[in-house]
Amino acid sequence: MPKNEIRTAPTVNDKVRFLARPGTYTPAPPRVEIVETHMSWVFLAGDRVYKFKKPVRCSFLDFSSLEQRKVNCEDELRLNRRLAPDAYLGIRALRQQPDGGLSLDGAGHVVEWLVEMRRLPEDLTLESMIGNGRLTPDDIDRVCDVLVGFYGALPPVGMSATDFIDQFEAEHAQTRTMLVDPNFGLDGPRVTALLDDYSAAFEAARPLLVERVQAGRIVEGHGDLRPEHVFLTEPPAIIDCLEFSRRLRLLDPFEEIAFLGLECARLGADWVFGQLRQRVAEGLDDPVPSVLLSFYWRYRALLRARLALAHLTEPIVRKPNKWRPQARDYAALAEQAELRTRRQEDR
Repeated sequence: MPKNEIRTAPTVNDKVRFLARPGTYTPAPPRVEIVETHMSWVFLAGDRVYKFKKPVRCSFLDFSSLEQRKVNCEDELRLNRRLAPDAYLGIRALRQQPDGGLSLDGAGHVVEWLVEMRRLPEDLTLESMIGNGRLTPDDIDRVCDVLVGFYGALPPVGMSATDFIDQFEAEHAQTRTMLVDPNFGLDGPRVTALLDDYSAAFEAARPLLVERVQAGRIVEGHGDLRPEHVFLTEPPAIIDCLEFSRRLRLLDPFEEIAFLGLECARLGADWVFGQLRQRVAEGLDDPVPSVLLSFYWRYRALLRARLALAHLTEPIVRKPNKWRPQARDYAALAEQAELRTRRQEDR
């Protein structure tokens, strides 16, 4: 390249096209599958997975600079190795060579950072195992063993009860605003009843939330413990923690347990939550009141309804017919909170 020639920086589309080619990788896979998420592009290339962050900025994250995306990749690697140490292999540099071409292995300056992972078998996710009817209580016991070891080894987070409770109030204020918006077409009287029930559950749980903080039960957890992130390998691996916000990772382990149980119930495995709560409570020597679990269930169900509707506000809406029905599904689960979280001996 002539000395004074200005090299054109590759666009996001340039990077996607390059990473979509089998010949980009060594060894070259037969094909590359591409998955676009809200914040990332993911490339499934043979037995490897490569992911780079979109250069986006919003209220809860900032990936707008290359350096910020590198820091996030480093955080993703560090945090996810807690629950999937063998899956997260490292960070790779995507470089622009002197001739302007892109390379994963050659010389040149860095134009993107990628997380490299070992590809895990998709048919062994908790979601897939529920869907094909193969999930067993022994599988859930193995997941519980991992979670008990994980939560039991985490140090308590130093935070005030006021700060902890304020997080729920701030998040739910956003949830309320979205659910009552008539543009989303939810049933108004039903939403009003749900929000009233939530407010009552919050007030009942408030002193228990204070007790959880004072007892040192708040830790830096996973943050997004969903069935598609749990792989029933040997040992089980749990990926894709919520790496971009430490604030949203600071939680009570049983909020995550309620969330995972909620998501399993939505997929048709109603029985999973009861086993999760019992085994984790025994493993952590932490019998959590049903009142608190009912609050956590409601909170997460309504939050997930809000996040489903949020997809409809994006400039380009992917799968537009998916989100309203999904929000209604979560609303229905929120209505069932007390029934779902009540201990068997209370029935």
